[in-house]
Amino acid sequence: MDDEQQEKQHLANDGRQMTLIDQIIRNKVFNCRYWKEDCFGLTAVTLVDKACKLDCVGATYSGTGKPVPFLCLLMKLLQINPDKEIIIEFLKSKDYKYISALAMFYIRLTSKPKEAYPTIEQFYADFRKIRIRNLDGTFAIWHMDELAEKLLSEEIIFGISLPRFQKRWILEELGQLEPRKSVLEEELQNQEQEQVQVAEQQNQEKDQEQGQEQKEEGEQKRSRSRSRSRSHKKHKKHHKHHSHHRK
Repeated sequence: MDDEQQEKQHLANDGRQMTLIDQIIRNKVFNCRYWKEDCFGLTAVTLVDKACKLDCVGATYSGTGKPVPFLCLLMKLLQINPDKEIIIEFLKSKDYKYISALAMFYIRLTSKPKEAYPTIEQFYADFRKIRIRNLDGTFAIWHMDELAEKLLSEEIIFGISLPRFQKRWILEELGQLEPRKSVLEEELQNQEQEQVQVAEQQNQEKDQEQGQEQKEEGEQKRSRSRSRSRSHKKHKKHHKHHSHHRK
């Protein structure tokens, strides 16, 4: 870990997390109307109400660098420095995707790589659409898995510098991370298991059908045998009666 990363991690640990955002961007946030009117006095609980109203992810836009509400709430989270359990609850939000995006961004800025990687990688299987506010003010559509991938692979996103992370494979070789299991790999394994179960069920049904056919065939043979036996007895009786009549 280099000096810059050590300093950023130290800031995250001693509560001065707002300085993880570059000073120029911080000043723009402090001077914007949304920060002054909507973020004053927010707590981790009341911040959720504001986050529920978010409609895009971004940092600043237009020539003057106007802050996006998402950035203001991210700054507020850094200022509040809530308990980890609260951030985990933000991540679990299924109804409000921008709360999850906010928590992902917060974790990327404040957590160590061995914690951030597995936490954010959970969203590789999340394909919910989110709106992105570009630096030029235009909008784009991403998916949650794209945001997760960019947070873990890029050093700058939306103009915000992120702490440099070691590559995942290095952390795996150092024994700090378990190899990541691909969601596609798990799906393939599940499909293979389902195919095996279907094949076993089809074989069982086939065996049952064959057993039923053999049973029916056996019953038919026994029926024919009884029929021949009765016919033979009837013929013998008739022959005996006919012989007696001739006498």
